[in-house]
Amino acid sequence: MQKVLVTGAAGFIGSHVAEACLKIGFEVVAVDDLSGGFEPNVPQGCMFIKGSVCDPAFVKRLFNQHRFAFIYHLAAYAAEGLSHFIRHFNYETNLQGSVLLINEAVKQGTECFVFASSIAIYGPAQTPMSEETTPLPEDPYGISKYAVELDLQAAHKMFGLNYIVFRPHNVYGERQNIADKYRNVIGIFMNQVMKGEPMTIYGDGSQTRAFTYIEGVAPVIARSPLLDEARNQVFNIGADNPYTVLELAREVARAFGTEYRVVHLDPRKEVVHAFATHDRIQRVFGGGLGVPLAEGIRRMATWAKAKGFMAPVNFSKIEVTKNLPPSWRASP
Repeated sequence: MQKVLVTGAAGFIGSHVAEACLKIGFEVVAVDDLSGGFEPNVPQGCMFIKGSVCDPAFVKRLFNQHRFAFIYHLAAYAAEGLSHFIRHFNYETNLQGSVLLINEAVKQGTECFVFASSIAIYGPAQTPMSEETTPLPEDPYGISKYAVELDLQAAHKMFGLNYIVFRPHNVYGERQNIADKYRNVIGIFMNQVMKGEPMTIYGDGSQTRAFTYIEGVAPVIARSPLLDEARNQVFNIGADNPYTVLELAREVARAFGTEYRVVHLDPRKEVVHAFATHDRIQRVFGGGLGVPLAEGIRRMATWAKAKGFMAPVNFSKIEVTKNLPPSWRASP
């Protein structure tokens, strides 16, 4: 039985990838510092170890105690907009922690390093985004993700470390942290609806995203290192059809059987249109993502209703307050 490491395994995508790895038959070591995830998310059958991939001593100890055939690195703080205001935290968490893992993977002779990047690496005005598009990230989050991609390429050339990079976009579903008010618009909308509040939209709501249900993402990531043709490749992964934020809000209201109510806030600096092509991943992995938006929203809404409203949590490590959107400022 192959032993694999899944980082961020108490988080949203990480917990689903860990679950998919168990179904394949891997022995799964699940790591998370619980800063944004929840231990109950970790699937039964995993060996859970609490710790931060940003802690050199922890990472070294982890690799001394276990030998991993594959590493699935999903630990990150994925808040594109907020990353402008938490630059040091962003690079420490999303870049430096990744490099610690890459170093240990090289030294241990790990067979394949699977990395969850983001379509944030493409930046604005480059739709539809394809893997051949020249990355032009405009926020620190996208910059950090692209830097890790480049580091993996360098590690492959220098040391022979095989890698697979996935660039997911707007993934949603059960186990998402709906208490995080800085990211995951679907979770934010659902949390607001459950509290009886209108859904908050930055700008006029004409921004477009291709929202992707988790069921079509996690199993692909989990089985990817078993496919030789996937190794040392970069893949966009997500749904094909973009929707406006206004259309999304209507679907959320419909799933909860509630009145459609929104309030418009001042626009914030963000990529207006973000959707990608998926020819490469369909060629290598086959099939499609399958779950239409309305059905995925309905499934997540069923889970959210059972979980109930969660009080939004303020991020406590804001480093720069200049131009910080008022709604992101800590409540008195």
